[in-house]
Amino acid sequence: MHGESAYGLWTLVILNSAIFIFFAFSFSKPQTKTDWRSFGAFSAFIIALFTEMYGFPLTIYFLSGWLAEKYPGIDFLSHENGHLLHTLFGFEGNPHFDPLHIASNVLIILGFFLLASAWSVLHKAQQTRSLATTGWYARCRHPQYIAFILIMFGFLLQWPTILTVIMFPVLVVVYVRLAKREERMALKEFGDDYRRYMEVTPAWIPKFNVDKTVSN
Repeated sequence: MHGESAYGLWTLVILNSAIFIFFAFSFSKPQTKTDWRSFGAFSAFIIALFTEMYGFPLTIYFLSGWLAEKYPGIDFLSHENGHLLHTLFGFEGNPHFDPLHIASNVLIILGFFLLASAWSVLHKAQQTRSLATTGWYARCRHPQYIAFILIMFGFLLQWPTILTVIMFPVLVVVYVRLAKREERMALKEFGDDYRRYMEVTPAWIPKFNVDKTVSN
């Protein structure tokens, strides 16, 4: 696919956005206001990503002068050349099989797996109004937000855009703030139980030697 025909494919924008947003929705099943905020932030990132991937390549137009000077002869309006990191790092061949794209797919799959695993534990705890401390919640306190961050970073590796590169750190800050807000709410609801949980469970970097010192 070359030239202008590589973009303006708004059906693909809608279809791909809907698929990934639906996946995230089915795995996370947002219920609380905080759930919907985190899901909404992720959805905005996905829509921005696919808008540039198949709709309007704003980043390529914005960088067109520099790209034409730095990489003469490359048609960046060809969809294959929209994988900017593939070109910038000097990879050759099909961009779908370069190390960045493979790493991207691994991170996205791991992210969705983590999201599904974490939310199943969290929602069971919400239904019984108990503290989620099993599964991934025994390894870190905010696996659901780590999952969203992994998926977004994975997409950045295969198709970075100016907008999503700007959005990514902003959304990370949003997730950190949401996590802190959740912790304040948990401290009010569970008190010393949650304080003990915080003492033995890291916030963001999962531990793999799980101590069974905290239980629901």
